[in-house]
Amino acid sequence: MLEQYLFVFFVAMVPVIELRGAIPIGLGLGLDVLPTYIVAVVGNMIPVPIIYLFARKFLIWGYHKPLIGGICKFFVVKGEKAGRALEAKAGRGLVAALLIFVGIPLPGTGAWTGTLAGSILDMKFKDVLVACMGGVALAGVIIGLASAGLLGAFSALFAV
Repeated sequence: MLEQYLFVFFVAMVPVIELRGAIPIGLGLGLDVLPTYIVAVVGNMIPVPIIYLFARKFLIWGYHKPLIGGICKFFVVKGEKAGRALEAKAGRGLVAALLIFVGIPLPGTGAWTGTLAGSILDMKFKDVLVACMGGVALAGVIIGLASAGLLGAFSALFAV
């Protein structure tokens, strides 16, 4: 069982997949909902300080390198685009907007992209951490409910 929780933990660290994949995997493995949620949230948050402190510097460094330039350019452009769009819409409510951005469980809106966007926007580390933690917690609840079939059952009540 420990191996399964470790698997969920490490899947939650993977960019793009994050806890959006880790929670359904954990529930599919027959793990309990609450421990799976907690392990996935913690796993998803572990990379946030590393991304905040180093990703921007690495991506800018690698932007013009022959072997990694394309992928670095992709992430810099994606992070800047997401950050600027968020900043334009949010104004002074940037932390709340980043929380909602990270909390909406769609591909490309997780903690990795949110942290990179916050870093590119020169947001304070504490603000990025709070927004990402809240967003990851929110996304985890949504994914957990969807994985348990509760969102489908709830929407079926109103479809009648």
